[in-house]
Amino acid sequence: MEGYAAGIVTLLAINCIAALGVSLFTGFTGVFTLGHAGYMAIGAYTAAILTVEYEVNFIIAIIAGGVLAMFIAYLIGIPTLKLVGDYYAIASLGLGEAIRLIIENWNSVTRGARGYPGIEDYTSMPVALAFLLIMTIAMFFIVYSSYGRAFKACRDDHVAASLLGFNTAHYRVLSLAISGFYCGVSGALLAGFMSFIQPVMFDMVKSTELVSIVVFGGLGSMSGCMIGTMILTLVTELFRPISQYRMLIYGLVLVLIMVLRPEGIMGTNELSISYIKKLFSRNKKSASAGEEAV
Repeated sequence: MEGYAAGIVTLLAINCIAALGVSLFTGFTGVFTLGHAGYMAIGAYTAAILTVEYEVNFIIAIIAGGVLAMFIAYLIGIPTLKLVGDYYAIASLGLGEAIRLIIENWNSVTRGARGYPGIEDYTSMPVALAFLLIMTIAMFFIVYSSYGRAFKACRDDHVAASLLGFNTAHYRVLSLAISGFYCGVSGALLAGFMSFIQPVMFDMVKSTELVSIVVFGGLGSMSGCMIGTMILTLVTELFRPISQYRMLIYGLVLVLIMVLRPEGIMGTNELSISYIKKLFSRNKKSASAGEEAV
C-alpha cells in the first residue's frame, strides 16, 4: 500500500491511539474531558525537539513524549480531579488551552506560532500500526484487569465505590495519567507523520474531535472507539475535495448516530464472535416476528 491510502491508514492508527486514551478516561472512568489535545501537543513537541535538536532515536523520542505527557497529566490530575462533573470538563478545557498557549509563546524552545519544521518523517504506516497493535493489546489488559474494574466502579457510582474501599481519587488520577501517555504517543507519531507541527493543530477543536469519536463509538467500548475513529476519520478525508461542506457532513453523521443510537455504535459491547452471533440471531428473530405479524 503506497501513497494516499497508506497516509490514511497511518492517520487512522494515530487517531485510534489518542482515542483509546480518551476512551479510558471518559468511557471507562466516567470523567468528561475537553483538554486531551494538550497532551498530544506535549508528546509531539517532545519527540520533535529530541529528534531534531538532539538526534535521539525516534522510538525513544516517541516513548519520551508519552512519558512526559503522562507525568504532566499526573501532576495536573492531583489537584483538578477533586472536581466532579461539569466542573472538571471546564477545568480541562482551560488546562488544554493553557498548554497550547505556553507552547505558542515559548519561542526559544518551540519556535512559537510559526511552527516546528524539519522533523524526520519517521512515522511510516508499519510504525504507526505496530504502536497501535501494542497499545491496543495493553489497553485491553488494563480494562479487564483489577484496575479496569476499579475505573468502571468510579464511573458507575464514585460514592458507592468509595464506600466499598476504592480510593476513587487515586484511580481517577491514574486513569488520566495513562490516557495522557496514549495521547502523548499519538502526538509524537503525528509529528513524525506531518514533519511539521504548529500549536494550532492541538486546539480545542482537536480535543472535541477526540471526545466525539469516543461518544460516537460507544462509551465503555474499545472496539466501538476504534470503529468510531475509522468512520469519522474517513468521513473527514473522503470529503476533503468539498472542504466547504466537509464539517457539515461530519456534524450530520454525529447527529444521526446520536438520534438513531444514543448509546453509540457499540454501546458498552466489544466486537467479538459471540456479539456478532447475538446480533444476527436478534435480526432473525425480528424478521420472523415481522413475518408472523403480516
